[in-house]
Amino acid sequence: MLKNNIKLIGYLIRQKKDAILQTKMITVANGHRIIPLTVHVADTPKKRDKGLMFVENLPENEGMLFVFSAKTYGGFWMKNTLIPLSIAFLDSNGKILKILDMVPCKGNFCPTYDPELYYHYAIEVNLGWYKRNQIKEGDFVMFV
Repeated sequence: MLKNNIKLIGYLIRQKKDAILQTKMITVANGHRIIPLTVHVADTPKKRDKGLMFVENLPENEGMLFVFSAKTYGGFWMKNTLIPLSIAFLDSNGKILKILDMVPCKGNFCPTYDPELYYHYAIEVNLGWYKRNQIKEGDFVMFV
């Protein structure tokens, strides 16, 4: 009985740890200036799958950093995402390869926002954040 309880407690601790998002400060450089951005790190399949689902408000200079262990190909969707977002796809050096705008989707049939290229990271922010900060494809993100 004690052995089963220990296994259960270990399992519950691992589940809670997997659900906790690490916060990290990064910077985005547009050539003229450097913009700080606080991101929640989604670095496991479970965290990446949840993303910003059900988030009702995202502060202006915050976002979510999706980290993949290797180059990946494919898009993001906005199922159960309540706020409009912009997403930047980055290579392993932090170079922004593509920026897309995405709209919320509460239904079962949501469009996929596919950059149609390989990437290593993706960063979601409030819709228009990249444009407001004059960030474009070819600019760089620095992981401080």
